[in-house]
Order: sequence, then structure tokens, then C-alpha cells
Amino acid sequence: MNDIPQDAEAVLRLAAQSMFDVLASTAQGAMVVNRAHRVVWISEGYKRFLPALGFRDESEFVGRRVEEVVPNTLMAQVIDTGQPILVDLLTNKAGTFLVSRLPLRGPGGDVIGAMGMVLLDHPETTMQPLMNKFACLQAELDDTRRQLAAEQSRNRRAKHRIVDFVGSSPAAVEVKRHARRVAQTEATVLLLGETGTGKELLAHAIHAASRRAARPLVSVNIAAVPETLLEAEFFGVAPGAYTGADRKGRDGKFKLADGGTLFLDEIGDMPPALQAKLLRVLQEQELEPLGSNEVLKVDVRVIAATSRDLAAMVRRGEFRADLFYRLNVLPIRLPALRERCEDIGTLVDVLLEDIARRSGLPRKTLSVAALQALEGKSWPGNVRELRNALEQAFLMSDDDQLLPRHFGLHEMATMATTAITTSDADGAEAGAPPSDLPSMRRSGSEEGHRPPQRGLGATAATLPARKAELERAAIAQALRSTNGNRVAAARLLAISRATLYEKLAKYPELASA
Repeated sequence: MNDIPQDAEAVLRLAAQSMFDVLASTAQGAMVVNRAHRVVWISEGYKRFLPALGFRDESEFVGRRVEEVVPNTLMAQVIDTGQPILVDLLTNKAGTFLVSRLPLRGPGGDVIGAMGMVLLDHPETTMQPLMNKFACLQAELDDTRRQLAAEQSRNRRAKHRIVDFVGSSPAAVEVKRHARRVAQTEATVLLLGETGTGKELLAHAIHAASRRAARPLVSVNIAAVPETLLEAEFFGVAPGAYTGADRKGRDGKFKLADGGTLFLDEIGDMPPALQAKLLRVLQEQELEPLGSNEVLKVDVRVIAATSRDLAAMVRRGEFRADLFYRLNVLPIRLPALRERCEDIGTLVDVLLEDIARRSGLPRKTLSVAALQALEGKSWPGNVRELRNALEQAFLMSDDDQLLPRHFGLHEMATMATTAITTSDADGAEAGAPPSDLPSMRRSGSEEGHRPPQRGLGATAATLPARKAELERAAIAQALRSTNGNRVAAARLLAISRATLYEKLAKYPELASA
């Protein structure tokens, strides 16, 4: 007992020295790295690993940064954090090693370097159970990473196609024509239009029709991200870039979209300081993550969208002119809903079907008066506002048919009813059966029709001919009553749109009605 120090501090120093002596004597090799991550010493035992690492002698190895000469080493991490890694498996081209890494501290307690020791150079022979467990865990980790990458890729696929932009009006057809054309290019696209006109849908559609369709589509709503986080959101963060940052770093949206498309919604809300950095990425296809000096190359196609007047913002000095010109390579203007009222009937059909599917409720129809009332609104919120109105009426009503009152449009309903009555009167003057068609419209059958009595000597028309005559007259009257709106006419006749188109092919003279 006389040889053991009496004070605790001396005992700890003795224990530490003894432990280090044991590790040093049993280690297969050791190295020392300074604060700048450069190798300053290697043991005699370590020298036998040099050929496998690609070095002929000690002079080629010592003095180099440890990351350059020892693949997959974590010595730099030990120096930067001051935390030891007591036991670890290191695998590189020289083999698999059981290693230990310890920080070296100066008199003041500051980290001045690190020491690494190779405890076993063939652990697979002496530590088979541990190696097997490590291999299983590594395989599970790799499999989980693959599944996560596949799931992220699926979540970042386009959700819409060009055909999903509903409408057959000249304005809608022109938008779809432009979308198909720009999809075949790699240039930047700028989508312009009021809120709710379908800019995000069209961005998805352009990506889906492009050569990048199999790659990610990443969307960022600039207005929804706090200004202080925008740079990190776009360009990513290097490990430990700031207090609270992820130690592993985080990829930005440009990196996530590499090889695919980045959709920048509400580009007009981008702060001026970030506009210059975005311009550089668009021009050079390279970026620097926040807190890093490393330049990363990216291959990203950008689709931007805004509801603001960028040209006016440029004149007022609120938006960089050079960025505007870089974005405005392929502009597409999406029309407001009031500019394509003839598409409202088709949109209503599609939206009601989608609302029924999502809610799990039976589908409801829209009366002709309600449709005409909806067509008379200005819809400042465009398709988004239309969907909101339909969804609210659909879910708040127990009726199978939606009427003007379900939308709070009583006054417009009266106007629509007056218009239909006037149209019926005009039809009667033109020779259409005035009393029969309204009855048919109410019942959806031929029950109310009573043909005029004919004398025995008159030429009697065959039943098929009489039915065809009645069918043609009913279709003509329905088209007149709805001002040529075929969707509304089909609903008025209680037949599908496809059936109406078949009948119009049968009576081509009505197709222009």
C-alpha cells in the first residue's frame, strides 16, 4: 500500500498513465495529429499500414492532413469537438480496424491535437460476434436509407398533368399549348396570374411532361418561409454553421431538386438580399451552403410563379431587373376565371366529382339556374374560390341538387329564371313545342308529350321518326335555354355529356347551336 499515492488526484493520474501504457503497448499502431489536423508522428507499428494506404514511406505520410491520407477517419471530429471515440470500427482500402481516438489537451485544458491507436488490425477474426452484429445493423441502416430515399422521391413527384388544367375555352387551350411547348425545353419558366388560377398545378404539369419527370419536383412557397430562414432553406446548412444547427448539416431545396425541377411560388416576395444569390445559382448552376466555403454544382430547372406585377416592381426598384430577365425567359400568363366563363360548367362538374370522392358522400348535381348564377359572378379568387363555394354548398346541404340559394345567390337566381323563361318563349315562336319541353325538363321523360291528333287519311309518321323528331327538338331547346352551354344542356336533359355529344353527331345542324 505504501507505493500507491494517498491523494485521489495522484491516483487518477497514475491510473490514466497505466491505462495509456497498456493501450500503447498492445496497440498495433498509433498516430498523433495536431490542431490543424496534420499528422505529426506515427509509431513503428503504424508504418506497416502505409503501403496499403498508398504510401511508400513515412515522409510521404507525415505532415499531410489526416483526412487526405486516412480515408473515413474521424480524427478531425475528435479535435474539433474535444470528445473521445474510445472504440470504433474503421474501414478503408487498407482493411477493417478496431481503433480508439483520444483528444490531447495542453496545460490550459485546450485541445491541441489527438492520438489515434489501432487496437486490432483484423477484428473480424477475433471479434466475430461483434462484427456480425455490426454488419447486420449496417445492412438494416442501408435498407432503411434506401426506403426513405424512395419514399421521398415518391413524395416529390408531380401530382398533376397538363390535361388536369380543366377548360376548353380559347384561353385555356392556349395555356395548355404553351405548357406542352415549354415542357420540352430546359429554360426557366415564369407563371403569371392572379391567385387561384392554377399556377402550382401547371408547374406540376410542366415537370410531368418534361424529360425530368422521373426526378424530384421540389416546391417552395417563398411567402410562407420566414425571411431569416430563406437562405438556409434554399442553399442548405453546413455542419455546425451556427448555434443550434444540425451537426450533420442539412441539404437545401436546390440540392434536393438536383436533376429535377424547383418550383418557386410567390417569387415576388423574395427579399432583395436573396435575389442576388438566386441569380448566381440560375446563371452558374452552383451554390455555397450556409457556413461553408465549398461550392456545389447543381442541375436544376426552375419554374417560378407570382401573382404580382414583376415588371412594375422592377420599375419601382423592388425587384432586381437582371433576375427578372433571367426568370422571364418563357412566361405563361394564366387567365382569370372571369376571362373564361365558358369553362365554369366543366370546372363545376370536375370539382363536384372530386369533392364527392374526397368526402365519401354521394355526388350532387347543380341546377341550370345555379350554374348561370355562378357564371355571372366575377370570382376574384378564381378557381380556388369556386371550389370553396362548391365545397361549402355541397357539405352544408342535404339536397341532391344544388340551387342558387345554396350559394346565397337569390337575386341572380331570379335573373337566371327570367332568362330561361324568355328563352322558352322565343323557342315557342320559332316552332318548338312550348308546353311539352318544360314538362320533359321537370320529369326527364317523354311522359308529358301529347302529339296532335291526325285524321285517318293523314300520313302517319313511324314511331322511330316521331321519337327522333322529339329528341332533336328537345336538344335544340335545351341548347337555346343554356345559351349553347353543352354541360348545362346535358344536365337539363338528364343525360351525360358523352351522350349529348353522340346526339350532336347524329344531328350536326345542332352542333353550332
